[in-house]
Amino acid sequence: MSTANPSALWQPDPERIAQAQVTKFQAWAAEHHGAPSDGGYPALHSWSVRELDTFWKAVTEWFDVRFSTPYARVLGDRSMPGAEWFPGATLNYAEHALRAAETRTDEPALLHVDETHEATPVSWSELRRQVGSLAAELRALGVRPGDRVSGYLPNIPQAVAALLATAAVGAVWTSCAPDFGARSVLDRFQQVEPVVLFTVDGYRYGGKEHDRREVVAELRRELPTLRAVVHIPLLGTEAPEGALDWSELTSADVAPVFEQVPFDHPLWVLYSSGTTGLPKAIVQSQGGILVEHLKQLGLHCDLGPEDRFFWYTSTGWMMWNFLVSGLLTGATIVLYDGSPGYPDTAAQWRIAERTGATLFGTSAAYVMACRKAGVHPSRDFDLTRVQCVATTGSPLPPDGFRWLHDEVRDDLWIASVSGGTDVCSCFAGAVPTLPVYIGELQAPGLGTDLQSWDPGGKPLTDKVGELVVTNPMPSMPIRFWNDPDGSRYHDSYFDTYPGVWRHGDWITVTSRGSVVIHGRSDSTLNRQGVRMGSADIYEAVERLPEIKESLVIGIEQPDGGYWMPLFVHLAPGAALDEALLNRIKQTIREQLSPRHVPDEVIEVPGVPHTLTGKRIEVPVKRLLQGAPLEKAVNVGSVDNVELLHFYEELARKRG
Repeated sequence: MSTANPSALWQPDPERIAQAQVTKFQAWAAEHHGAPSDGGYPALHSWSVRELDTFWKAVTEWFDVRFSTPYARVLGDRSMPGAEWFPGATLNYAEHALRAAETRTDEPALLHVDETHEATPVSWSELRRQVGSLAAELRALGVRPGDRVSGYLPNIPQAVAALLATAAVGAVWTSCAPDFGARSVLDRFQQVEPVVLFTVDGYRYGGKEHDRREVVAELRRELPTLRAVVHIPLLGTEAPEGALDWSELTSADVAPVFEQVPFDHPLWVLYSSGTTGLPKAIVQSQGGILVEHLKQLGLHCDLGPEDRFFWYTSTGWMMWNFLVSGLLTGATIVLYDGSPGYPDTAAQWRIAERTGATLFGTSAAYVMACRKAGVHPSRDFDLTRVQCVATTGSPLPPDGFRWLHDEVRDDLWIASVSGGTDVCSCFAGAVPTLPVYIGELQAPGLGTDLQSWDPGGKPLTDKVGELVVTNPMPSMPIRFWNDPDGSRYHDSYFDTYPGVWRHGDWITVTSRGSVVIHGRSDSTLNRQGVRMGSADIYEAVERLPEIKESLVIGIEQPDGGYWMPLFVHLAPGAALDEALLNRIKQTIREQLSPRHVPDEVIEVPGVPHTLTGKRIEVPVKRLLQGAPLEKAVNVGSVDNVELLHFYEELARKRG
């Protein structure tokens, strides 16, 4: 992919630059902490990674982080893994998330939207009251700091209240979406041994009701550490025997009591996709998430009390936790519980319109689906309040940038962002004061020394290399659960470059300072020693109207050869005939290179994904290398296990 784009797709105007929080922060940090007053974002970023301690001290002051006991220094130990942030400090994440209740009592903290697309508000005072009541009840149930509290919940206001009440108590939150089957949930929750389970009786998706009472019963049987189960009757059923009723636990009018915990006290446990084994149980801290999300949402996303923040997500994906943190900035957050494409592909745009969203976040896949379906957002909806459309989950292809620019607004800030569950944040992405170039992320985040490295650890510019972060970030995991000696944590990120975080993505850092993501490096295509990202091939192939989705795998052969098949899931009515086959190959050859052209193009019944919607590349590669299904993939982590049998059968035939 060329990094020599001649002109920007979007350029913020001088007024927008002047009004951006990051501009005001830079001027203030220049006056109080020696940050550069000139040079704009690049100068600020350079200072933020060079003077890491001073930068993070400035962030806590700018956002008025309330330390109930002061810290001795910003970084007690900066080695990775094991960096020690703000030793001595105590605080509470939930206290900061509910601060706006003091000044914006009756304004909405939450807007809840279901598949009717009508929004129901929950005010700041009501959210605070519910959290106060629930936190008191959790304490009455014997929940103490460090205990785990779990949620098997959709994206509803009760999930937000339960998370905040858990954090208020100093307990550790963890959640799965109710479309996860029992085995997938148990693979996650059994690792952390929760004492409380919040659950629904079912959920609505795609216009249908899905009863989950049997799954809940199985979870109760298989989680012996549970002391209490809280029933939320989303489908209107009675609480099962022995379960507590949500409405009773949230009926009191009491102010929340916020347990003051150490900066590195666990806030929540997130999980990796777990496609090739037990999901990693990733523990992040109250203080680390608080300051990282204030920086990311307040400075990079430019959110504040006047904003409405909508990101399409589920409680099984880190973007839900990120969305909840929108409350830290005083913004109103939009919780959509339902199918992303019900009753039609334009559903998310309709929600953005009806909720007055100022920042609308979605997946790159949704943008491309809208483009293919011929959706016209600005023609059919009033999107004048939308300032920014942000995408993640996979790299946004160049056609996605062009489509958003043409079909939403030519003065639209398009923020393709990339990070990970591992840090529950972004390594690179949104900067309100920088131009947007097609196919590129605007810049690395403040305080994040993001680089592209060759195998020898040498930084690269305008060349593809490994995504590394050479200094600690506050939201990096404090540990993995059930990893007593830290070996699994170390091996996940630090075994390639000692003391440096290697994320497992191929990236290019351009000479302009922008970033291009090429896909996962652990499923990298490598032909004749040249490394290629699968994302580039998907972007080219999926422009063709006949291709619904694709999957490309590169496999080293025992004889030293290399086999690179492209699997295509065709749109209804399309046929993989000679003409389409030639067009696929020609498209790849012309838009990428002859080296990118696959050895075979194979029609498949579908492309398997993780439960959070990412294409499964490595397990399919393992299947094609002859590994048995149960060793190649954790079947509980896959959205449609049946699809894997096709690849298993293909491996058998080839073998």
